[in-house]
Amino acid sequence: MFTRYCRSVLCTPATASDRYANCHRSGADICLVDLEDSVPAPAKADARVRATAFFTGESAAGRRCAVRVNAITEPDGMRDLLALREYPVKPAIVLVPKVESPRDIEIVARLLRPAGPNLELFAVIETPRGVENAAAIAAASPRPRALIFGSADYASALGIQLRWEPLVHARTRVVNAARAAEVEAIDSPTFHLQDLTALRREAILAQDLGFSGKIALHPRQVAVINQAFSPDAESLEAARRVVAAGQHSGQGITTVEGVMVGRPFFEASRRLLDEFDPSG
Repeated sequence: MFTRYCRSVLCTPATASDRYANCHRSGADICLVDLEDSVPAPAKADARVRATAFFTGESAAGRRCAVRVNAITEPDGMRDLLALREYPVKPAIVLVPKVESPRDIEIVARLLRPAGPNLELFAVIETPRGVENAAAIAAASPRPRALIFGSADYASALGIQLRWEPLVHARTRVVNAARAAEVEAIDSPTFHLQDLTALRREAILAQDLGFSGKIALHPRQVAVINQAFSPDAESLEAARRVVAAGQHSGQGITTVEGVMVGRPFFEASRRLLDEFDPSG
């Protein structure tokens, strides 16, 4: 399933304010300032103050900007949420790390209610308990807009290597939970910043599993991720043929180049064209 909503989420440390503009101009669908893992404990308070500029700067205009807070089970997580309520320009999206139950989402939603009714929450699933409860988390009230799989913390918790194959089961659980709740699923980053070939391979594998997008850790990764999570010209042309066949058959079962297609094919192709076909 392709969408322009969250193909790429570029993460920038809140302490690196000199990188804010580059993040905004990277072409990422979502620009994220991070208060959690990329910020050492002694710098948390300063990062919390600096991050306000990520949303107020001139380069942020017209961009969908997000923030990742610290875990709400930690004092810094609560401080982050209370600070966000006072930001002069609020984030569009808040990433909630280490979510392990629907209650985590409910708490964040209640604390941030003064920040505005349109604020969206992304739940980061990165612990064994989080994976076990992914379906309930995805269906929390209010419902998160996306689930994000956090591979590094999950692999560490299991004591396994951070490779694709051992983590396929957990990734599949997260995707299925997200799709069952009709929310987006976003894959974890590729940590080898210079290896764009490995990034492309992981992005394609993630898209094949049903993920909507992937976290980026460097602006150079954004274009590769956007391409992997966007249909190519051949896919768009195939979708046009399927839509045309559906119109000709009155939405009844028919064939396109020897392949039997029906309503699910027509609807998926129509959605793809609505989202990505420049010719309309």
